[in-house]
Amino acid sequence: MDTIVKFAEGFMGLFDVGAETFVSWVTGIVPKVTLLLIFMNALIALIGQDKINKFAKIASKNVILAYGILPFLSAFMLGNPMALSMGKFLPERMKPSYYASASYHCHTNSGIFPHINVGEIFIYLGIANGIETLGLSTTPLALRYLLVGLVMNFFAGWVTDFTTKYVMKQQKIELSNEIVAK
Repeated sequence: MDTIVKFAEGFMGLFDVGAETFVSWVTGIVPKVTLLLIFMNALIALIGQDKINKFAKIASKNVILAYGILPFLSAFMLGNPMALSMGKFLPERMKPSYYASASYHCHTNSGIFPHINVGEIFIYLGIANGIETLGLSTTPLALRYLLVGLVMNFFAGWVTDFTTKYVMKQQKIELSNEIVAK
């Protein structure tokens, strides 16, 4: 009988933990993402849609800017998940590649800039704890994550660009270079 009671308590405990997580999202991440969306849209309105599209057009002509600098700046300034939304200003053919690069920036840069992805900082801190146990500083580790991330995240976008072009050619998909911001 004790086994059945413990199983039932454990089973209901799963729902308690799920409810706590849900409430933390409603009071934590949902308002933050909503405010970031409002901020981003207000900033776009202040700068002007035409200027943003012009910048995106410039970025789309240079893979280093499109898959290296723009995702890094977006992750740094907007954090995860808002950094991903900046891809909406790029041409349709570049959106998968931008997403690949920007999503990785939201992970590899959080060691030195924890505001980028607060929810995932525990992964970095788990590794950093080992470094601290040895009596070493965690800053070199965070900088290495950042520097390796800058290079590898760019390549993630660039390789995805080649893959996207290959699949588009294979599927006979034609997309214009026109920027479509919604």
